[in-house]
Amino acid sequence: MIAVIATGGKQYIVREGQELQVEWLEESAVGSKLELVPLLVADEEGKAVKVGTPTVAGAKVTCSVMEHGRDEKVLVVKYKPKSRYRRHVGHRQPFTMLKIEKITG
Repeated sequence: MIAVIATGGKQYIVREGQELQVEWLEESAVGSKLELVPLLVADEEGKAVKVGTPTVAGAKVTCSVMEHGRDEKVLVVKYKPKSRYRRHVGHRQPFTMLKIEKITG
């Protein structure tokens, strides 16, 4: 089964058994289970497709929280010539790692 889920303002195509890195979910603890409502559910061949308006009624994606962490550092450099203006900032985006266990629908 394939499903399209929306979390953290982004949409992801997921399959059963897949590990997925999403935006940080602060209400979930490591080892807890989450149920996400899919926007679309289909089989592997794409013959039985259910499209939601906006979500598929009765369908759900069960996943477990594996870990919380922070991504690689992204460096932001600003520079303007001839004015002695230089800025150097780093940022590490927090994330939640999910394991997709079951897609029903």
